[in-house]
Amino acid sequence: MYFSIQLQIRTNYSKKSLNQSRTAFSFALNLQHQKRLCPLNGQWLLSIPKSKIIIMAFDIEMIKKVYAQMPAKVDAARKTLGRPLTLAEKILFAHLHSDMKLENFARGKSYVDFAPDRVAMQDATAQMALLQFMQAGRPKVAVPSTVHCDHLITAKNGAEKDLAFANTESKEVYDFLASVSNKYGIGFWKPGAGIIHQVVLENYAFPGGMMIGTDSHTVNAGGLGMIAIGVGGADACDVMAGLPWELKWPKLIGVKLTGKLSGWTAPKDVILKVAGILTVKGGTGAIVEYFGEGASAMSCTGKGTICNMGAEIGATTSTFGYDASMSRYLSATGRADVAAAADAIKQYLNADPEVYADPSKYFDELIEINLSELEPHLNGPFTPDLATPVSKMKEEAAKNNWPLKVEWGLIGSCTNSSYEDLSRAASIAEQAIAKGLVTKAEFGINPGSEQVRFTADRDGLLKTFTDLNATIFTNACGPCIGMWDRVGAEKKEKNTIVHSFNRNFAKRADGNPNTYAFVASPEMVAAIAIAGDLSFNPITDTLTNSKGEQVKLDAPHGNELPPKGFAVDDPGYQAPAADGKNVTVTVAPDSKRLQLLAPFAEWEKTDLKGLKLLIKAKGKCTTDHISMAGPWLKFRGHLDNISNNMLIGAVNFFNEKTDNIKNELTGEYGPVPATQRAYKAAHIGSIVVGDENYGEGSSREHAAMEPRFLGVRVVLTKSFARIHETNLKKQGMLALTFADKSDYDKILEDDTIDVIGLTAFAPGKPLTLVLHHKDGSKEEISVNHTYNQQQIEWFKAGAALNIIRKQVANI
Repeated sequence: MYFSIQLQIRTNYSKKSLNQSRTAFSFALNLQHQKRLCPLNGQWLLSIPKSKIIIMAFDIEMIKKVYAQMPAKVDAARKTLGRPLTLAEKILFAHLHSDMKLENFARGKSYVDFAPDRVAMQDATAQMALLQFMQAGRPKVAVPSTVHCDHLITAKNGAEKDLAFANTESKEVYDFLASVSNKYGIGFWKPGAGIIHQVVLENYAFPGGMMIGTDSHTVNAGGLGMIAIGVGGADACDVMAGLPWELKWPKLIGVKLTGKLSGWTAPKDVILKVAGILTVKGGTGAIVEYFGEGASAMSCTGKGTICNMGAEIGATTSTFGYDASMSRYLSATGRADVAAAADAIKQYLNADPEVYADPSKYFDELIEINLSELEPHLNGPFTPDLATPVSKMKEEAAKNNWPLKVEWGLIGSCTNSSYEDLSRAASIAEQAIAKGLVTKAEFGINPGSEQVRFTADRDGLLKTFTDLNATIFTNACGPCIGMWDRVGAEKKEKNTIVHSFNRNFAKRADGNPNTYAFVASPEMVAAIAIAGDLSFNPITDTLTNSKGEQVKLDAPHGNELPPKGFAVDDPGYQAPAADGKNVTVTVAPDSKRLQLLAPFAEWEKTDLKGLKLLIKAKGKCTTDHISMAGPWLKFRGHLDNISNNMLIGAVNFFNEKTDNIKNELTGEYGPVPATQRAYKAAHIGSIVVGDENYGEGSSREHAAMEPRFLGVRVVLTKSFARIHETNLKKQGMLALTFADKSDYDKILEDDTIDVIGLTAFAPGKPLTLVLHHKDGSKEEISVNHTYNQQQIEWFKAGAALNIIRKQVANI
């Protein structure tokens, strides 16, 4: 006889009688191994002889330490500043690195060192992060760290076949990540365990904590009251090596939520609305803090959705104050001890009351949204900030010639794949079946984690979807990041899809530049997939069923948490070896997927002269344009091979084409990577010129490492996205901006360019570019930078990692 009970347990008990589950492990316990199983205070008291079970969440001692120190640190900061503090400020001050003097840091100006509590990495970015960490010289990570295998699984035939294929196709990479994790004390979540940010929310996120992660949507953990920030692998390497982590002290944007969500409106619509207000760069350099009665009435996973898509407005991160919904979620996911510890210092896990009473005094920008009046939105196409209320979509689609027929509806991604999301979407699917409707579009579901999938399957939600002919894909990112083998995408036909993901850049989901992708809540995706019509408004419109009757969908409903509790047989977690010194990590010299790194060369101690213009990018140039995902993900651990995708998606200003630029050595036009390799072979440096918000989107540091590896020396833009600018600096690149943005127009196709002033490179001191035009004329322009002294040392050393290696050796 077996009982399934949810406990937070760390044990080496026999796998034969114990099946690990998650942070809170769920165990099926054979009663022959028990002496006592009895109720105590409404819970089960379990006694197993000789098992030495310790009931706790992951890293509970670290969490208790953070909470023990937080009040004194926050009180000291409040005294120093002489005013009340926002929640974001409290968490930031509580995580100042010990080498930082407490002061009133200037928002958007002061560079500050922090000591994050943990690091999270997904499999695509973890490869390069860990290849760098292997050079750092440490025997073990300095803070709790995890790797999550969610990016390398292609959605095609359904979960069972797709996961089996991934385990074969990417076995070399998975084995590498597992062995590195085992050696250096890193928790490893196997393929199929789930999407990193859902797994982190279920297992590791905690109110008031600070986490960095090698994925821009690390910010999802703000749904549990964290300051969680997406970074490049070099930043993760710093923290795992025990070194300070640097961040410019953020500006603060407050979003006051009044009223309450109801009907068809979901948490997703809050961030879709905010994206429309702030645009893709409106949150750059800022933390967005949500508060108000509307925030308190929202579920924890709903808060996570809002924070997740904060990456799409360029925000450093987003967060909510600790409340009852977070406590409920912590307890439901087996972390009642964390909830109890948070309850004890609840006032420190929210802004001071004076802040919420008069927010305009404490935030640099304030937005107010009445949730009772908020309408469901569809954002897109081709950018996540083009916000359209569902009631206006028919009009906007006609005006812009957007295809109305919807080919696919997709639910999932790290943004919307929780139990609540699936239950609300399933309520629409259930109605459709009962009312004699069928889906006009194809329908796909990616559960967020094995725990969510298992629980949803137990509760009949997945059967509801499959009864409506939906395909259940693996618990992984899949189409959201371009890992979707979509039939017919190669034809590049104009078509529309709707999804609950976060990004909808051209080619993002299926590689087809003519796929018009629109972002919506899971329940709205379900409704539109059933209708097959982008202009369908479920609030007002009816559909024709199999009997020819006009039927209307009722508003969705769902469960914040599963009524029967979460359950799972095998969560897919692998704990690291207690002592990894005997673990061997091997990389085959002829591997096409993995390549050990060689240090980048130091700066030559001279100005950079004779640089060729590689490309002048026009318009939006995201990290997807600079280093595409999709099929290229397989090379994320091989810098040479993946560099063959460098800037192939960027639009050349001079001919309006992608991956077609002039080779100044031959005068011929050809691919960007091949041209840059020709310059590198000739020992000629180059410069990339970009437009506004260059490098927005993913945190992928490959977009910085590839140009560095191939010999690009400078990236000059009108403005940068935060993470990409930092990644360039970390890799020893020059990240510069036009002092006068109109000087962008002065850059000509055949220019040769000098960078003057590097021998006196200093914080706040502009540099000069000399443009040598083909006709023999030349002109000078002034360019700015945001390098502080430490970052200048990164440039001089050739990369931050070259300094890290020396620092770790001296620890």
